[in-house]
Amino acid sequence: MALGKAGRASAAGIVSLIGEDLRQVERFLQAEGEAPVEAITGIARHLYAGGGKRLRPTLLLLSSRLIGDGGASAIRLAAVVELIHTATLVHDDVIDGADTRRGQPSPNVKWGNHTSVLAGDWLYMKAFQIALREANFHVLDLLIAVTQLMVEGELIQLERLGSIEVSENDYLDLVSRKTAALFAACARLGATCAGAGGNEEERLGQYAWNLGMAFQLVDDVLDFTAAEDVLGKPVGSDLKEGKLTLPLIYALEGAAAHERELVAAVLADRSYDRVPFRAVLELAESRGGIRRALSRAEQFAEAARRIIREFPPSPYQQALSTLTTLVIEREY
Repeated sequence: MALGKAGRASAAGIVSLIGEDLRQVERFLQAEGEAPVEAITGIARHLYAGGGKRLRPTLLLLSSRLIGDGGASAIRLAAVVELIHTATLVHDDVIDGADTRRGQPSPNVKWGNHTSVLAGDWLYMKAFQIALREANFHVLDLLIAVTQLMVEGELIQLERLGSIEVSENDYLDLVSRKTAALFAACARLGATCAGAGGNEEERLGQYAWNLGMAFQLVDDVLDFTAAEDVLGKPVGSDLKEGKLTLPLIYALEGAAAHERELVAAVLADRSYDRVPFRAVLELAESRGGIRRALSRAEQFAEAARRIIREFPPSPYQQALSTLTTLVIEREY
């Protein structure tokens, strides 16, 4: 994450706690990403070479360490959630017609839609193949449930694509399915493999769900405000792809008819040819959409902090609390 000096120090502190675990996850991902079909291996290497926050494995590993020590199971499951996340990125890029991912050409651009869809399917199946080694029905239940929620979220998003009539509640439900549910599953999986009781697992899931909601709302804002070279993709991509996100949902609540027409034109054209991006950015800023979206993200982050403070103090508890601040303050 691109952060200020204090944020970089905090992130470094988290990595120092689970650095070896994360390195083991990376080695595991590289080994399991090898496939008998060259295109699958190439796509997996392409995406991992592009970096990424590894936030979901980090969340799982910290949750495991908070409760105890999930050992090899935590490493494997951290790789599983990253594989699932990677599979969703591959599929999302095909659905969205994206050109870039993490500053590089997206897989659908390099390999085509057909190959990318099948590679995403392979990554999903590889994730569940690894998860089966745990021989734990609860682990499989968590993974199946979250995968179903993410697919449902994608279908709901497709139904609303291009619509200007999306409410705050509509959008928050979508974020819950597509993003926050996987965050919650990561924390619950980490807790489970470390032997947590049902109440501990549930509370960690609630913490991580709120963290995931905050994460996505900050993403919504960064799509308007980040520098393209830092973000790794063009700014304004969401609206160009037909998606109305929270900053504009808020801005449109008090917008004039001609301002709504600006947004509707971009949604219809899937481009900024008629309406320049700066006009949409000015609308989101002047109508308070960006400010309100950040405030809502902070509310979710504070809810996460309150929950994690209920756990006994430890370096891992502090790290999970610090994650809430890093998610809010990040620049990409």
